[in-house]
Amino acid sequence: MTTGIAASRQQFSIQHLADLVGGTVVGDGNASISGINRLEHAATGEISFLTSSKFVKFFSVNQASAVIVSESLVSEINTDKRTIIVVPDAYRAFVVVMKQFFPPMRLEPGLRHELAVIHPSATVALSAAVSAGCVVGEGCVVNDGVQLHPNVVLYPGCTIGANTVIHANVLCCSGTEIGENCLLQGGAVIGSDGFGFIENLDGSFEKVPHVGTVKIGNNVEIGANSTIDRAAVGYTDLADGVKIDNLVHIAHNVSLGANTAVAAQAGISGSAHLGKRNRIAGQVGIVGHITTVDDVIVEAQSGVSKTISSPGAYFGSPAKEHRTTLRIEAALRQLPELLQEFRELKTVVEALQIQDSDQ
Repeated sequence: MTTGIAASRQQFSIQHLADLVGGTVVGDGNASISGINRLEHAATGEISFLTSSKFVKFFSVNQASAVIVSESLVSEINTDKRTIIVVPDAYRAFVVVMKQFFPPMRLEPGLRHELAVIHPSATVALSAAVSAGCVVGEGCVVNDGVQLHPNVVLYPGCTIGANTVIHANVLCCSGTEIGENCLLQGGAVIGSDGFGFIENLDGSFEKVPHVGTVKIGNNVEIGANSTIDRAAVGYTDLADGVKIDNLVHIAHNVSLGANTAVAAQAGISGSAHLGKRNRIAGQVGIVGHITTVDDVIVEAQSGVSKTISSPGAYFGSPAKEHRTTLRIEAALRQLPELLQEFRELKTVVEALQIQDSDQ
């Protein structure tokens, strides 16, 4: 019994898969492959991949019928009686093979489930699919090829771009604009009110209306149970190619530059503006009303408290340039020894002072 990814219902020859990824077969290209798996668990009939030297130890003991191998690692393995596909980058090739075996789940084009509610004023393309429990509100526009899985709710005035897939239990609040070829995972909430209040003299709070909306570009992915707040005025803006992990909070009036990625449990406070190709690691916190330039990396559990004006990697809380933070951490580790040396020197100095006073 193997563990890992379940077998596909489809079968492909090794040579077909090699042609698909532009690889070279070493061994028997006619054998059939019916599934994929991790290298350490792969069994006969499955294909795996090898992209790092630390996994070479599994190559000789696994039972995979074929392994996709990065060409830089071929010299480290024994290919006797084994079939491999040699490619420049095994992981990229394996991703292509995964898609071959497991294409994305698609709803039937034109589906209008009897338990869906579509407002008469909404425009839903003939090729779009609307599943059970969906609500498409007044004035919504759902374009060609859109997939609305069960219980998706679109408040009035939402626009969903062509070929976007929205999974179960997603809520898009009024006026949300989502581009083409986007993917929203289950439970995401797009366009809820931001955290905006005025504190009264007696310490109570008065809610600030949030009358803006959320604008999401093309080829954007939003992870499960992530929340993107609507703007107080104007837009909360996610540019083309942005990728948001699960359990991420994007506050009101934030803007994220093209191809920026934000990992799980990160939070970006109101009116922060991030540049293009930023990489925000897990559990990072970013304060409001600051900016970052393009090509910034913020490492895990860091806190960004001021504007970042130079590309590069940043770490710590407050976040500093990566090498600076490492030097500070190294110095901190020496503090106990330095403190002990200081005390010893202080004792010597005090003894010398006493000696001088006696003379």
